[in-house]
Amino acid sequence: MTVEYHHVPVLKEEVLAALDPRPSDIVVDCTLGGAGHGLALAHKLDEQGTFVGIDQDEAALQASQKQFQAAGLLGDDLSPLPNKPTICFIHGNFGELDRLLLEQNIPGINRILFDLGVSSFQFDEGTRGFSYRADAPLDMRMNPGKHTKTAQEVINTYNTADLTRILTMYADEKYAARIAKRIVEKRAVTPINTTTELAELVRSCYPVDARAKKHPAKKTFQALRMEVNQEMVALEKGLDSAVRWLLPEGRIAAISYHSKEDRLVKHTFNELSRGCICPPDLPQCVCHNVEIVDVITKHAIAPTDAEIEDNPRARSAKLRVAQKLYPPLRPKDKSTH
Repeated sequence: MTVEYHHVPVLKEEVLAALDPRPSDIVVDCTLGGAGHGLALAHKLDEQGTFVGIDQDEAALQASQKQFQAAGLLGDDLSPLPNKPTICFIHGNFGELDRLLLEQNIPGINRILFDLGVSSFQFDEGTRGFSYRADAPLDMRMNPGKHTKTAQEVINTYNTADLTRILTMYADEKYAARIAKRIVEKRAVTPINTTTELAELVRSCYPVDARAKKHPAKKTFQALRMEVNQEMVALEKGLDSAVRWLLPEGRIAAISYHSKEDRLVKHTFNELSRGCICPPDLPQCVCHNVEIVDVITKHAIAPTDAEIEDNPRARSAKLRVAQKLYPPLRPKDKSTH
């Protein structure tokens, strides 16, 4: 049975206001998903503009193509329509952004968006193994066609130290060591193959009074998903590439859903916005550090209470935005900046 691809875009109006695309812009959505943000951005473009939607999940791309057809931005055969922007779909991971854009002959980017994490569809489609609420094989690959390790392989092959590391690093799991030890003990008797098996094992590692607050397996599943898909590695590479591809005065926006993602986005933007870091008593700059972006959001934008009520999955979202400087502010310009 096929699950309908339903997606409620988080912070949609805030993203549109922050990116503020012009009709002739080249706009890239690096995480197209259900096309909630993508459609809204594409509707801002005219026949001179180009919209590029990237996703590593083929199911997401196919569902998004239908959304663009229904919205009147593509023909029935995915052909371009008169007086509409050029629409391009790319199957791939934004960690390989350089290659993906080069293959499509994209000359540069005016606006680019990252909506991180896992989509509502991937959670709701129980067979993918992302959710602890449905019994399914432990897969968790965002690109099932790619021959990479699954969550099942991680659970059944990583040693205790590595399991503890990923649970702590990716999810701040308080009981990481206990869970890792129990996993290794359990798989020595029989492999752990399903989401239900893992969820029950994690639950057994929590004190009884801590089980009612939220599902004990939530953090473990998050950490495994991030490890399987190497999300932090891809994000670091993707942000670096995106800023390089931005044209003068181009803007980049990133929505994150947990602290580790947000810290990386914040750190990247802040580092790229730093100018000279030499001691103030030096007569001239020797570090040659250059300001590349201006951080638009000095503090992350969070969803309103009303949005959280309508879409509880938006609760932890944080939006950060930066703009490419033109020309980059070199050390000699610091006195006038």
